[in-house]
Amino acid sequence: MHKVIIVDDEELILEGLTKIVDWAAAGMTLVGQARNGVEAFDLIVREQPDIVITDIRMPRMDGLQLAVKVAETYPQIAIIMLSGFNEFEYAQTAMRHGVKHYLLKPCNERKITEALLEVAAELKRNEHKEQFVRSVKEELTKVLPHVKQQVLKEFLTNKTYGNKDWEYYRNLFDLNLENKRVRLLLFQLESAFEFEHIFAVKNIAEELLSRPVLSTTVGEHVLIVVEDDGELAGLQEFIYKIRCTFREYYKIDLTIALSEPGEMTEARKLYKQTLECLKHRFYLGEGSLITGHDISDAQGLDCKEFAFDDEDLILQIKTGRWSDAAQAIDRYFEQLGELRLDIQNAKSYVIELYMAVIRLGDASEQKKYMEKLVALIDLDTLQAIKAFFKSVAESIANRQYESRKNKYSAIVSKVIGIVEEQLGNPDLSLNWVAQRMLYMNPDYLGKLFKRETGEKFSNYVVRRRVAQAIEWMRENEDIKVFELAERLGYGDYPQNFSQVFKKYTGSSPTEYIKDLPMNIGIACKRTKS
Repeated sequence: MHKVIIVDDEELILEGLTKIVDWAAAGMTLVGQARNGVEAFDLIVREQPDIVITDIRMPRMDGLQLAVKVAETYPQIAIIMLSGFNEFEYAQTAMRHGVKHYLLKPCNERKITEALLEVAAELKRNEHKEQFVRSVKEELTKVLPHVKQQVLKEFLTNKTYGNKDWEYYRNLFDLNLENKRVRLLLFQLESAFEFEHIFAVKNIAEELLSRPVLSTTVGEHVLIVVEDDGELAGLQEFIYKIRCTFREYYKIDLTIALSEPGEMTEARKLYKQTLECLKHRFYLGEGSLITGHDISDAQGLDCKEFAFDDEDLILQIKTGRWSDAAQAIDRYFEQLGELRLDIQNAKSYVIELYMAVIRLGDASEQKKYMEKLVALIDLDTLQAIKAFFKSVAESIANRQYESRKNKYSAIVSKVIGIVEEQLGNPDLSLNWVAQRMLYMNPDYLGKLFKRETGEKFSNYVVRRRVAQAIEWMRENEDIKVFELAERLGYGDYPQNFSQVFKKYTGSSPTEYIKDLPMNIGIACKRTKS
């Protein structure tokens, strides 16, 4: 029900108006009476009525003055003016101050009731209108963020949007970006994620960034526009916090591309920069912050050919030397990564090497490795491809090692037998054994010998010669040093033999023979160590 106040300085008028109107039937409640404008305004402040019926002629503050004050303070209150003067200027002045109804005294019940009902209907229309405006504003408030997102997305991806369009939307959204520069942040979620994770990234970024301008989602990416203040280190710190916060809550990593600074009207160019940055994620890996600097470092590299001698790598896998093979694979991917080739071109090199490696495996396993090739091709970072490649290569290398293990032992046993037979041969060396006796690659034979025995071939030969010399000394204490040197392959260089002997035993051969009883135990220990 609408609340009404009556204002008149005549008691009879007040009483008459109070009694002649059926307030309840009119949907009204009379909440107070006043005898002048001053009393009326205090009552209005206290009761907050919807309608005021007031006389014009009153002491202290007349009806027109009251109407002016009410219009300034409570413009929503409707005023019905009563007057005994049928003068046009009064009505004209009253209308200027929002008075909708002007009634001449004396007024009967019908006229007052009609005026009240008309004002009440008008108030209801205004209430409906205000409610409609409020609901529209509420809906607009709800939809405005989505509108901003859509506008930004269209501005970045639709070439028909230009500077005039941006000026229109800048004014519409009240974005104060005049003479200011911005940067674009493009977030890519790694591994498996749900649709709501995209919005989680957006919300976290908007909360942590001190000056987000606009934001949107483009496909599976989140894009944030931030105002650039020249403090790149500070912005990078915020980006790091966003990544850490999201990873802490959702256990999913983020790769972020950061554009160079530019005008908002250049946003489409800046967006292309971020997309180009994300391409380098293949080389820089998941969880990276990739900037235009990374792109400039890589410019011009993709025109180079990738050259890597993989023969040694293949041999290491084929012979089961996984530690050496792993180092060679690391070098391979390091060189490939430095070139920053086109992704498909880089993958083609890896696939070529992968095919060469799996051919080393058993025929029964090659089908399994071929099926894995599809998974390798689908990997989207060089680090992931490297890890995948190494796991397959290690499996093949280990199988090769196991299958050749017995064969290795036989070869090494043969080498040891040759050494025992040829201790007095001055030509005894790794090259001589490999090329003249076993017809093998010396480098390969040396690595094989060290793996099986734990020491280099040359050290083993010296150690066996010293041990043999001690054995002969024990059998014949009168044996001469030059005789030992000649028997053990040192020929005309007994001094060389004496130096080697002293290095291993701590004393010269002559000194050793003098103290032979004491040295036997020591020498045995040293020659075994």
